[in-house]
Amino acid sequence: MLRASQILVRTLALAASAAALSGCGQRGPLYLPTDPAASQRATLAQTLDPMRDTPTPAPIVPSAPSRSASSPTP
Repeated sequence: MLRASQILVRTLALAASAAALSGCGQRGPLYLPTDPAASQRATLAQTLDPMRDTPTPAPIVPSAPSRSASSPTP
């Protein structure tokens, strides 16, 4: 008679092999979509790191105080 652990291991092995053989369900060849809506979709890199392509703001550099023409130069 089979013990519970043997039944569990066999069930898990059967489920794993069935999942591996079934695949993801995608049929046919892979292709890159060329329709206009596809150009607006995020790329894989943008999906994994959304902050990657966002422009960084330029640092604000304080300007030096301006000297007027009538003030003497040291």
